[in-house]
Amino acid sequence: MDLATVSSWDLPAAAAGSGRSDGHVLAVNAGSSSLKLSVLDAADQLVASASVPADRGTAEAAALGDELGRVLAEAGAEAGRGLAAVGHRVVHGGTDLVASVVVDADVRNQLEALTDLAPLHQPTSLAALDAVSRLLPDVPAVACFDTAFHATLPPAAATYALPSEWRRRWGLRRFGFHGLSHAYASRRAAAIVDRPLGSLRTVTCHLGAGASLAAVSGGVSVDTTMGFTPLDGLVMATRSGSVDPGLVLWLEEHVGMPGTELASALEHRAGLLGLAGSADLRAVLAAEEDGVGDAVLAVAVYLHRLRAGIAAMAAALGGLDVLVFTGGVGEASAAVRARASDGLGFLGVAVDPTTNEAGGADRDIGAVGAPARTVVVAAREDLEIARGVREALGWASADREAGGR
Repeated sequence: MDLATVSSWDLPAAAAGSGRSDGHVLAVNAGSSSLKLSVLDAADQLVASASVPADRGTAEAAALGDELGRVLAEAGAEAGRGLAAVGHRVVHGGTDLVASVVVDADVRNQLEALTDLAPLHQPTSLAALDAVSRLLPDVPAVACFDTAFHATLPPAAATYALPSEWRRRWGLRRFGFHGLSHAYASRRAAAIVDRPLGSLRTVTCHLGAGASLAAVSGGVSVDTTMGFTPLDGLVMATRSGSVDPGLVLWLEEHVGMPGTELASALEHRAGLLGLAGSADLRAVLAAEEDGVGDAVLAVAVYLHRLRAGIAAMAAALGGLDVLVFTGGVGEASAAVRARASDGLGFLGVAVDPTTNEAGGADRDIGAVGAPARTVVVAAREDLEIARGVREALGWASADREAGGR
C-alpha cells in the first residue's frame, strides 16, 4: 500500500482537525529505529500512543496508517475531541528557525536545506513530516526543533575559534541538540525540588544511545556538549564524542582514509561499540563486572567523560543547584547515576543509595542535606512538542512551569 492509498483511508472523526486550542495534539518523534506517536489532550494528559517500526525513521506506509488510525480512534473515544494539530520533532533548525513554527512550503524548503548539517537526522524528521502530513492534510503541522533551546547560548559558548570568514560564510557555530529533552527536564526538575525555575542552576544529563549535557541557568541554556553536529561531546552508543580534529586530519593525510569512511566510523562504529564491541551499555556494564578488559576500559572512559562534562557545565553556571538524569540510560541505570555522582562531591552532589536504586522516575535521589539536589526525570519530548505547538499556533499556553506538565 502506498501513501496515496493510505491518505484516503477512512480515518476516525478525531482526525478531522478541529483547530481548537482545547483539542488534542499529536506528537511525532522519529528516531533511528522507530516512529513514536503520542496524543496529548489540552491538559497534557497522554490519551494514546504507539511506536511504529521504522528504518532510519521512515515507517512503512500501511503500518503508519494503521497505527495512526488506532491512536486517533483511541484518543477520540476517550475525550471526544478532534485532533487540533500535529507537532514534529525536527533535529535541526539552523540559525533562523529558533522557535517552533507552523510548517508551510517555505519552511519545508528551509528544513530540506539544512540536511547537510544533520545528514543522519534531518531526512528522518522530514520523512515523518511528509508521511503524517499526507495522512492528515487538513491538520496544522508544527516543527519543534532540538536546536532551538540552545539558540540562547552566549557567544563565548557558541563560537568556534575559526577564521572569521569561515564563520560568516558557512554559519559555523555550536548549535547543540536534544533541546526538547533538556528544556523539559530542567522545568520538571524544578517542580520536583519545589523551587522556582528562574532561581536554579541546573545541569541536565540526557543519556541514551545519543547523549549530551546542558547547562541551564534560570531555564535558559547557556552551554551544552554537542556542537556543530550531534557527534560532539560525550561518549555515546556508536558515536565517538569529542575527538581531536588533528587525529582525524592525520588519518586522512597519512593513512589515506576517505572522508566517507571517517564519517561512517565516527558515527556508527565508535563510542561504546568501538571500545567494547557492544553499543548496549547494559551489556558493557555486565561484561565489566565479569572483568572483561575492553568493557572495564569502556566504562571508565564513559564515566570519565561524563563527570568531566558535568563539571564543565557547572563551571559555566558558576555553581550547581540541581543535577538531572534523563533519557534511557539516565532513567534506568542506577549504577551510572551513582558512579557519575561519586566524583562530584566537590559540586555538592551526593546520591542516596536506597532512593537511587528504587524504581520510578520523576524523583529526588539526592542524599539528605546535600547542597545540590540530584533528580531523575522521565524523558517526555512529547510534552515539550505539545508546548511548542501551542506557542506556534498562538494558543493560550498550557505551560505548567511549576509542574513541567
